[in-house]
Amino acid sequence: MVDADRATLIVIDVQEKLFKKMPEQGTLLKNMRQMIQGARALGLPIIWSEQYPEGLGPTIPLIADLLEGIKPISKKTFSCCGEKKLNKMLQATGRKRYLLMGIECHVCVYQTALDLLRNGYEVEVVADAVASRTDDNKKIGLERVRRAGAGITSVETILFELLKVGEGPEFKKILEIVK
Repeated sequence: MVDADRATLIVIDVQEKLFKKMPEQGTLLKNMRQMIQGARALGLPIIWSEQYPEGLGPTIPLIADLLEGIKPISKKTFSCCGEKKLNKMLQATGRKRYLLMGIECHVCVYQTALDLLRNGYEVEVVADAVASRTDDNKKIGLERVRRAGAGITSVETILFELLKVGEGPEFKKILEIVK
């Protein structure tokens, strides 16, 4: 079970030029927004990356608006762990469990997951909040992170797992988010 006081959400490269090539954009956007809103409602730290924003553009506005108060970390490495500033942020959280969402599943999400696992962290990939340009590449990315030891979850599964109980103000917030 994932505990909210041990988890951090990493939002990986949800940028204009990448996002517009993803299949099922409406569902993907809805799931990504729910994941970020849920993480914020539960008080999880959030780390946000952008892959070479000079070329791929900024994070799409409908995601960036939910990340107000958090600065994106620009990177050129596929893995978030390859960027020193981002690595320092990971360590500064003091947390041991990372929830990954973003694009592309078989490249940046996959490589970030592997590096986190190699560094002794626990990883959950939020399968319905990740995408690749093709379904085959998404499946390959998810299968490879699973074989490496990461968990695979969904937005609703992880939010209710983090919540633990079906009562109180946080429960009401999560219910409102996933409706």
